[in-house]
Amino acid sequence: MSSYDYDLFVIGAGSGGVRAARMAKQHGAGKVAIAEEYRFGGTCVIRGCVPKKLLVYASEFSKTFKLAEGYGWTVGETEFSWEKLIAAKDNEIDRLSGIYERNLNNSGVDTIEDRAVLEDAHTIRLVKSDRTVTADKILIAVGGTPFVPDIEGAELGITSNEAFHLEELPRHVVIAGGGYIACEFAQIFAGLGSEVCQVYRGETVLRGFDDDIRSTVHEELVRSGVRVITHTVFEKIEPLEDGRKRVHLDNGHHVDTDIVMYAIGRNPYVADLGLDKAGVELDEAGAIKVDAYSKTSAGNIYAVGDVTNRVNLTPVAIREGAAFAQTVFGGQPLAYDHEDIASAVFTQPPVGSVGLSEALARKSFDKVDIYKTSFRPMKASFSNDASRMMMKLVVDGETDRVLGVHIVGPDAPEMIQLAGIAVKAKLTKAQFDAACAVHPTSAEELVTMKEKWTPPELKAAE
Repeated sequence: MSSYDYDLFVIGAGSGGVRAARMAKQHGAGKVAIAEEYRFGGTCVIRGCVPKKLLVYASEFSKTFKLAEGYGWTVGETEFSWEKLIAAKDNEIDRLSGIYERNLNNSGVDTIEDRAVLEDAHTIRLVKSDRTVTADKILIAVGGTPFVPDIEGAELGITSNEAFHLEELPRHVVIAGGGYIACEFAQIFAGLGSEVCQVYRGETVLRGFDDDIRSTVHEELVRSGVRVITHTVFEKIEPLEDGRKRVHLDNGHHVDTDIVMYAIGRNPYVADLGLDKAGVELDEAGAIKVDAYSKTSAGNIYAVGDVTNRVNLTPVAIREGAAFAQTVFGGQPLAYDHEDIASAVFTQPPVGSVGLSEALARKSFDKVDIYKTSFRPMKASFSNDASRMMMKLVVDGETDRVLGVHIVGPDAPEMIQLAGIAVKAKLTKAQFDAACAVHPTSAEELVTMKEKWTPPELKAAE
């Protein structure tokens, strides 16, 4: 008999923690508990990718109504209700959160609605109930939290957490940031009818993505009505007498707005978790340090998901949680491979990306071949919509292996899932070409691009 209350105690009931707890039971773990201080489902389900995509769907209809007219539909007067959308979103999130909790209980996992912090390497204190429990193994899966800048008037702004619970659709929104969350919310609000201003310190949005994705998304943000101000950041925010806010920028200008939203990154949620008491070390970025098997510096404590700041995506947290359960309770050590992970950005049009960008490929390989195309999607043929679709293949010029696939356009996230299999399998450009095209589709361009693209500077040198 174990001297501990639990064989495994999981802190955080997001996607990674839930998967780890359930699989640990399947692998034969004895008593397993999971504690969640907010709601079961974590960031993705409660206030992240799921509700955000629901809002994306809602915001796309304003463009779809216009597109329908070109196909013979007479669209009458339309009216949007923010209150109805948020109520429907809340109902769906309630349903999903309930499923997460029921699945845990059906798996034999004890669910605890409380904040859990570490007292030592084997002792967990449940804050609200003011009691302690012990565990042989502990898994930390608490995710991240939005970063708020340290500026005057910072308390006047909101983050993505609060954006899902606004009482009404703002007339004007100023969003700080150029990452995927900032870009997605900029087009959500713009599509629903708000006037949107996006402020970014860099030159082009989506730092870290392939440059052609970045420039295409930036152009589409502007095309969708978003005012994008670059090379500047918030200096301070002050309240105005009419309830609005004035955002002062460090370039000397200011913007008056109803809502100020921060989307400038997320930090690992480690504050006051008691990690120092348990001997769990953090890295320079404030994330929990783990080895390839998600083990921390405390031998019995593990961590998965965004709190480790490896690849901050929900499916990655799920795979890390599964690998942890298999390693610790399944007797089959498994280190999850973080290479060539496909990802999507739900801008309008959306992004799909997997593998190396052109810039990274040129740094790592002696010869790189680029194949790319840009065109109007067929669906836009009967409209004045000038949006473009961009597709790009990054290829090792010596081995012919496809190193990266990058897409901006309708259904890009659906396409990149399958392209991700090809890149992960190290398929070659010749194998792409050998696949018969599906016509008429946008995706057929992935297997029909034959002409190599040469950068203008290299053409000039030739």
